[in-house]
Amino acid sequence: MNQEELETPLVFLIDDDEPVLTAVALLMKSAGLECRTYSSARVFLDEFDPELPGCIVTDMRMPGLSGLDLQEKLAQMECAPPVILITGHGDVPAAVRAMKQGAHDFIEKPFSDQVLLDSVMRAIDLDISRRIDQAKVGQYQNLFASLTEREHEVMTGVVAGKPNKIIADDLDLSIKTVEFHRHNVMNKLQVESVAELVQMALAARFKT
Repeated sequence: MNQEELETPLVFLIDDDEPVLTAVALLMKSAGLECRTYSSARVFLDEFDPELPGCIVTDMRMPGLSGLDLQEKLAQMECAPPVILITGHGDVPAAVRAMKQGAHDFIEKPFSDQVLLDSVMRAIDLDISRRIDQAKVGQYQNLFASLTEREHEVMTGVVAGKPNKIIADDLDLSIKTVEFHRHNVMNKLQVESVAELVQMALAARFKT
């Protein structure tokens, strides 16, 4: 998967202050960004689809579920978009804690349009990058699943940095048999070097 294959990123705007929500939505649209608006964090969660790429911009203080509460819930999900918290002066200590828990950014009121837009663009770029990486990991894991048990054993030795002779001794095989399985592993995993193989194994959290 590459950036072109992802759906168009969205900006999810959450604020109980309708004029602010409208103003921020207009700002996003003026920058060519698609956005969806929500009057509360609860309404957003009811419609939330973690498969949609983009970022979340939420006011920190709202009745019921606050922006901070929302960020904490999203932090427990694997595919949740980055969260940008909009805060008042008194909210800054809480916003700092939120960032330590995984929030992407916090912007203190009053803020300039450009500051918010820059933060949103960084968050979208981060989300796209993460999703592409996650897709690659899934592809790698599918390729690993195509290996036979013996190929898996040989690959484990290769990733551990063992020469063919040692792998052959460990598995009680001939060196030619190890070379045969090693060749099959490289072909099935579509890599041309041991360095690529190791990088792929690390990315997919291959268990040695």
